[in-house]
Amino acid sequence: MATLSDILETTALQQVATGFVFTEGPLWHPDGFFYFVDVRASVLYRLTVGDKPQVVRKTEGGNGTTFDLQGRLINCEGDGRRVTRTEPDGTVTTLIDRFEGKRLNRPNDVICASDGALLFTDPSLRVPFAEREVEHAAVYRIAPNGAVTAVAPFEYPNGLALSPDERTLYVANTRWTKYIHAIELDAAGTMVRRRIFADMSSDGTNGVPDGMKVDAAGRVFCTGTGGVWVFAPDGTQIGIIETPEVCANVAFGGPDLRTLLLTASTSVYTLRVKTPGLPHPWYAVRG
Repeated sequence: MATLSDILETTALQQVATGFVFTEGPLWHPDGFFYFVDVRASVLYRLTVGDKPQVVRKTEGGNGTTFDLQGRLINCEGDGRRVTRTEPDGTVTTLIDRFEGKRLNRPNDVICASDGALLFTDPSLRVPFAEREVEHAAVYRIAPNGAVTAVAPFEYPNGLALSPDERTLYVANTRWTKYIHAIELDAAGTMVRRRIFADMSSDGTNGVPDGMKVDAAGRVFCTGTGGVWVFAPDGTQIGIIETPEVCANVAFGGPDLRTLLLTASTSVYTLRVKTPGLPHPWYAVRG
């Protein structure tokens, strides 16, 4: 059974930026920088480690980020109740803000599959009941041809990630029962069955199941009470990377994808791991 010492190259977190309200949405760009957001200040940043973060643009409660297969930035904007795409010229367009004609609740996190499909979570709890048009919180899939389907309903879906073979979709459930769900997918991205992957319930209050990433060995890194919880591919808990602030999300980056960047409340931290994270599908297409 692996331990954290088998996974971490360094154990001391390095604070690389601070002074924010609530950081989220980390994403590595192969040109040598990270994107991240300050959700509550509605600002998207880019960060080259060692330099001061640079403002990219204002958002409408921007949260989770990913790239599409063309390298365009995709951003869940919760306050705007939409998922946006930034075009090469910097223009921001709404990718989706409705499902079956009804306004989305509060898109939270988004990922891209190797076929170009985008999957995003849409929790509803923080939207006043009278303003909800979509009845259930859910995970949605935007197919490469633009067709939108609901993958599965949820209590409070938050962070999400795919297994290395992309046949398992992990979804963090943040409120009430705190757990990671594993949704088994067929080749078309349709749910076959679902199960509890890991129980993340805890007596603590400093963190909930939220942002999530998977490394090349199939281990799941999910933020939770106390820091970042690390699980083996079978769901066995390996340990918790403790953080000094409530951690909401993580991303693998650096040229070797072995720098783990953690967005934790007012700050951004890094540490080094021994196994790289899964590369974004765009990296391979980009060359």
